[in-house]
Amino acid sequence: MTAIKHALQRDIFTPNDERLLSIVNVCKAGKKKKNCFLCATVTTERPVQVNVVKVKKSDKGDFYKRQTAWALRDLAVVDAKDANKENPEFDLHFEKVYKWVASSTAEKNTFISCIWKLNQRYLRKKIEFVNVSSQLLEELPKVTEESVPSGENQSVTGGDEESLDEYQELNAREEQDIEIMMDGCEYAISNAEAFAEKLSSELQVLDGANIQSIMASEKQVNILMQLLDEALKEVDEIEHKLSSYEEMLQSVKEQMDHISQSNDLIQLSNTNNMKLLEEIEFLVNYLDLSKGHIKALTDGDLSSSKGIEACTNAAEALLQCMNVALRPGHDELQAVQQQQQQFKDLREQFARRLANHLNNVFVQQGHDQSSTLAQHSAELTLPKHLPFHRDLLRYAKLMEWLKNTDREKYEGLNKNYVDYISRLYEREIKEFFEVAKIKMTGTSKEGKKFGLHGSSGKLTGSTSSLNKLSVQGSGNRRSQSSSLLDMGNMSASDLDVADRTKFDKIFEQVLSELEPLCLAEQDFISKFFKLQQNPALPGSVTADSTDIDGGPLSRQHNLLGDRHSVPSEKEETGVIRSMMIKVFRCIEPELNNLISLGDKIDSFNSLYMLVKMSHHVWTAENVDPASFLSTTLGNVLVTVKRNFDKCILNQVKQMEEVKISKKSKVGILPFVSGFEEFAELAESIFRNAERRGDLDKAYTKLIRAVYNNVEKVANESQKTPRDVVMMENFHHIFSTLSRLKIACLETERREAKHKYTEHLQSYVIYSLGQPLEKLNHFFEGIEARVAQGIREEEVSYQLAFNKQELRKVIKEYPGKEVKKGLDNLYKKVDKHLCEEENLLQVMWHSMQDEFIRQYKHFEGLIARCYPGSGITMEFTIQDILEYFSSIAQSH
Repeated sequence: MTAIKHALQRDIFTPNDERLLSIVNVCKAGKKKKNCFLCATVTTERPVQVNVVKVKKSDKGDFYKRQTAWALRDLAVVDAKDANKENPEFDLHFEKVYKWVASSTAEKNTFISCIWKLNQRYLRKKIEFVNVSSQLLEELPKVTEESVPSGENQSVTGGDEESLDEYQELNAREEQDIEIMMDGCEYAISNAEAFAEKLSSELQVLDGANIQSIMASEKQVNILMQLLDEALKEVDEIEHKLSSYEEMLQSVKEQMDHISQSNDLIQLSNTNNMKLLEEIEFLVNYLDLSKGHIKALTDGDLSSSKGIEACTNAAEALLQCMNVALRPGHDELQAVQQQQQQFKDLREQFARRLANHLNNVFVQQGHDQSSTLAQHSAELTLPKHLPFHRDLLRYAKLMEWLKNTDREKYEGLNKNYVDYISRLYEREIKEFFEVAKIKMTGTSKEGKKFGLHGSSGKLTGSTSSLNKLSVQGSGNRRSQSSSLLDMGNMSASDLDVADRTKFDKIFEQVLSELEPLCLAEQDFISKFFKLQQNPALPGSVTADSTDIDGGPLSRQHNLLGDRHSVPSEKEETGVIRSMMIKVFRCIEPELNNLISLGDKIDSFNSLYMLVKMSHHVWTAENVDPASFLSTTLGNVLVTVKRNFDKCILNQVKQMEEVKISKKSKVGILPFVSGFEEFAELAESIFRNAERRGDLDKAYTKLIRAVYNNVEKVANESQKTPRDVVMMENFHHIFSTLSRLKIACLETERREAKHKYTEHLQSYVIYSLGQPLEKLNHFFEGIEARVAQGIREEEVSYQLAFNKQELRKVIKEYPGKEVKKGLDNLYKKVDKHLCEEENLLQVMWHSMQDEFIRQYKHFEGLIARCYPGSGITMEFTIQDILEYFSSIAQSH
């Protein structure tokens, strides 16, 4: 390291008039180890500048080059990382932090020590040293300006003089003496020994002169010693005076100490008095209830708005006084105990008075509301309870106070309110439903038909037995449009569209009246009894967000009096639901009775009720899925769905019980036309319904039953051919489904078309075999021979199928006979087909096409099996067209 230091001094720093003081071999922390040297240098010219220089070995050779230099005055912090353990890492904080790792801890410590000394000497301790051992930072002895010659006040003594004091600057006088001496001894440059001898002799001369000078000044020394003795005497006198002064000051000190102790006691007394005053002010400010509030609690008017407001303010003030958190020891004061007891007495007295008053209000409001029932009895409307709610909501804050202070009285009021209001609602709702039932059944005579006796409105009648349908032929087909097979058990005159529309409006009016009534009562219960509801939809107003005046509610629940656990939001929601069930206990039974009545009037009313009830359930669930209204309507909807499913099953059952007449043609089956009417009615009812799932399931059940029973009736038919029954009924079903465009029945629509087409073709083929029966049998025999392997041109050599036999058969069917046969066929087809479906022309056109196809087929067989014979049919295709056209026009 010494050789490197000398090399760096020689090659880098000496040319720049710098002196190298310390060096350390380092590399950057965390990177590839590329070694370099950090050097601490000072300039040889004044003013002295101290630098930290980074020197790096050149990549092209073995020489070193100067890379970076920092002024020592820019160094802010030296961080040695750890003062207790050996660690080669250290940081230098210039304009940014440079992290280094020394080759050894000793080199790091030597370099940091040198930096510290340079800081002490040149920078007056401006650099901060962190995590550096105190042994490295031994302070140098302080050097005053008086103890050194002028110009040498920056010299450093002690410590590492080898590193810091190798070079000392000469002052001006020393430089002048050396120059004079050098001028007098020019040979000193060439002869150092002679110069040294001369300096030695001159030094001896100076030493002798100094000794003589000292001996000559002995007298002066004696005079100086005498002066020193006199000075010592003066010092003794001064010390004596100082001792006397000290004794005098000692007494003063004792007095001052006594005064100081008195001041401390006075200050302590003042502090105690201030704390006592603070405690008294706290008790007076927070445990004092004004006379006005006490009077309001004891004698306040709970009937007027001003009195209620005064009582509310007084109750809140009392609650605040009881909720004050007393400091330790306060509860042991007799005055505090008396005040707390007074607060408890006031609370109990006011709670009792408030509970009695509200019970009276409940009773009085119940009587007042009962007087308004008469005016609503004739109309299908429910009395409004908004004025009653508005009057009671004035006590909402007092109810909250009672809930927080006296849970027993609060729950007693809750029970009493439910008892009074439930009886009132029960009378109102029962009368409301009686009016609805009377309007549904019309006159009292009609009401008795469905079991309505007097004004009780209870259904005592029973469902009439189902009429079984007997198909009497096309002339006796049922013309009712009410159901598939008399599902309503009513006559056609009772089941008209007007009656159903009337029932729909009445049922909608009932639900529309009940819904706001339940919602208003639930909202009132939540606000009045301060019960939390489940979060509602955005934009809806709940009792949690506003009080009766629209302001925010903020109440304390930490009470000094009777402490009750505060129910959670889920528990309070259950309380609301329980109260609503008790208040409206008659709604669900009355709705079920009304639904039963509607089902007895007309089973198709279940479609109207299903749509209306589903809509109201959907609306209620969007507002609050857990509300009483949503739950109740959901339960009633289950009953409506059950009735609807029962209606569908009954229709399916009646289809299976259909019996057809053996003496008349079948035509369009009653349940087929009934399904058409049912689908038209259902589509009109469910046009704007939110959910069609139940109807789609019913469609599927009904259409499968229709298909199965059409096939069953067709197989049992004796008068009408099976293909005609299948063709006509499936054509009717296909037309109905195509017109109504029911999405869930698209597959069944295609199936109906296929069956219609299939049986049409079958009937045409079967019918056309009769007018040319012998000709058909003859050519079927030819085809059988060909199928057995006989060549077509050899068939004419068969005895039974020679040319003479062919001519004989053809002669039996001249044009006149063919036309007569087709005319008989037309009459027979006309007897088989019904007039309602109007398929005769379609059938006749299909037969024409099939007849022409068979004619062409026969002509082809003659040409192939009897080539060159010149045999042809006695009528042409043009004759056939004329026959079919004339027959159709004649009929």
